[in-house]
Amino acid sequence: MPTQRDYYEILGVEKGADQESIKKAYRKLAMQFHPDKNPGNKEAEDKFKEAAGAYEILSDSDKRAKYDRFGHSAFSQGGGGFGGFSNAEDIFSQFGDIFGDFFGGGMGSGRTQSRTRSRRGSDLRYVTEISLKDVVTGIDKEIVFETDAQCKECTGTGAEKGSKAETCKTCAGRGQVVRTQGFFQMATTCPTCHGQGQTVKNICKPCDGSGRVSSQRKIKVTIPAGVDSGTRLRVTGEGEGGFNGGNAGDLYVEVAVKDNPDFERDGDDLYSVYKADYLQMVLGSDVTVKTVTGEKEIEVPKGAQPGERIRIPGEGIPSLRGARRGDLFIQLEVEIPKKVSKEDEKLLKEVAQNRGINVHGDSKNSFFSKKK
Repeated sequence: MPTQRDYYEILGVEKGADQESIKKAYRKLAMQFHPDKNPGNKEAEDKFKEAAGAYEILSDSDKRAKYDRFGHSAFSQGGGGFGGFSNAEDIFSQFGDIFGDFFGGGMGSGRTQSRTRSRRGSDLRYVTEISLKDVVTGIDKEIVFETDAQCKECTGTGAEKGSKAETCKTCAGRGQVVRTQGFFQMATTCPTCHGQGQTVKNICKPCDGSGRVSSQRKIKVTIPAGVDSGTRLRVTGEGEGGFNGGNAGDLYVEVAVKDNPDFERDGDDLYSVYKADYLQMVLGSDVTVKTVTGEKEIEVPKGAQPGERIRIPGEGIPSLRGARRGDLFIQLEVEIPKKVSKEDEKLLKEVAQNRGINVHGDSKNSFFSKKK
């Protein structure tokens, strides 16, 4: 068995290269040694297969990890370490998408591919806003959006009901027109069928021959309690409709929680501020505070200090895992009145006098009365 070259060396990339760099390196080599550019060249064909074998391992995270740890011994391969590819067709079937940009799908001249194969529809993203209360309780929300789907009248063929599409005469169903210039063969999209490989004589009127129609969708999504901004919920099969009988894509509903001026969130806990009267702070009091879903009575302890927090268990955000619900913390702030009644002022001055505190308007404790 011949000595196997290092896969990173084959592709000409560093060991720590990212996937995009590995893909670009492989595309470059595949273009250079492609059989259509090197007809009858055995050496070029071997290099083409060698590059494909290296890409097969390094493009797969699990295989790459094994190779980095154990080298070639991690895999039992035939064909001199070329990934088990017996010919170029094997490579085209596995990595056809790699060649799409410069070989029209990688199939080259004389090779055809099905233009009517089924294909899954694209995934869709929808952003919905909910309130903090919805986060606490959970909500069933109806959403409406536009998407493309396969035409039911023609089942995606684009042909009028009762008729069918015909093989394109220009490209013989390949979807490409191949031009030869010296040793090079360049494939371009067929101008007649626009790459579909088929033409339609009697077009379907509902979809105007495209095989696709735009439709408005309305579905109900259950948003569980405990979500946060950025949470994504997947609704299987509610995305873009498939092509030629393919499955529909998925719909990803992304949650955006509206700001609430009364509460701040930290994980599953909530924080709020209660502005207490200074007498409530001094003497203690039972007060009513806001929660996300209503009100709650709490006790302000006697002698409470500004900034002190009172914990209300179970009035925060429910955990998405369902284990517990967070707490609500009420931070006390003192509210000093700018003006008081004459009666209150008189009583407060008496308190100040009893404690030996000099206050404005107290003639007995003023600087000038003391001098006299």
